[in-house]
Amino acid sequence: MARMRGAWWASALVVMLVLAACGGTAGSPSPTSVPRASGTVSVLYAASLLDLMEKEVGPRFEAATGAHFEGYAGGSQALANQIKGGVRRADVFISAAPSVNALLEGAANGNWVSWYVEFAKAPLVIGYDPSSRFAAALRKQPWYEVLTEPGIRIGRTDPALDPKGKLTVQALEEAQTVYHRPGLAAQIENSSQVFPEEDLVGRLEAGQLDVGFFYSNEAKEAGIPTVGLGKVSLGAQFTATLVRDAPNPSGGVAFLDYLLGTKGRAILLQQGLTVLPYRVSGQHSAVPKSLRAVLGLS
Repeated sequence: MARMRGAWWASALVVMLVLAACGGTAGSPSPTSVPRASGTVSVLYAASLLDLMEKEVGPRFEAATGAHFEGYAGGSQALANQIKGGVRRADVFISAAPSVNALLEGAANGNWVSWYVEFAKAPLVIGYDPSSRFAAALRKQPWYEVLTEPGIRIGRTDPALDPKGKLTVQALEEAQTVYHRPGLAAQIENSSQVFPEEDLVGRLEAGQLDVGFFYSNEAKEAGIPTVGLGKVSLGAQFTATLVRDAPNPSGGVAFLDYLLGTKGRAILLQQGLTVLPYRVSGQHSAVPKSLRAVLGLS
């Protein structure tokens, strides 16, 4: 009898451990479960998330769901314009600024997007080539002084196509005020500094640039040393949404379920992003039922 009671308790313990690992009671769904998907899931995303998407989220999503991840990186505003112009089709669109979604919302813009969620952020920083002759100065002197040195090669993105480019211009303008340096932006800015967002990291790594303006996560992923902007506090606010007339709508839902669920959040944190409490803008009623729980919608 004692042996039977021991076997019963051992079985009960196994059941309790399994339930604990699943995060619930028998019959309840696991919060870490990811719906199966099929086909190719097309994701257009801000190029500052290139390594995150191609090396981490994409491969892990494929392993978890059985679908194929197909990502395309670019400046957020440029991608929005491509969606709007019918140049690219996508299941999911991820931008680096909430304001970009306005280009795709409403009847006048084709109703390509009806809602979006803000899910993570990262500060704007200056990344530098450690072998650059300006590297030592950047580690010791104010960044805004080093960036005015003759011969320094600076890289930034196009403010007309990318939120990071806009933030860079804004950062230089704010620095003029907070550091009492009138005319600073005009001293630093010139058109030869502007490159596509997806090329900027590679140019710095190849020694073609001394410094560049990056988000902290992309610099961390690439192993690029950085300095902060001090009193100037600006950065990316990443958003995600589904796109109208998607080629694989169920795949898009599955991708967002993964990205915004427990496993996706863990990857974001590991890669240096600050995960935000989810805030949904636009038409809440248009959010698919299977995403409402993960987004905290009733």
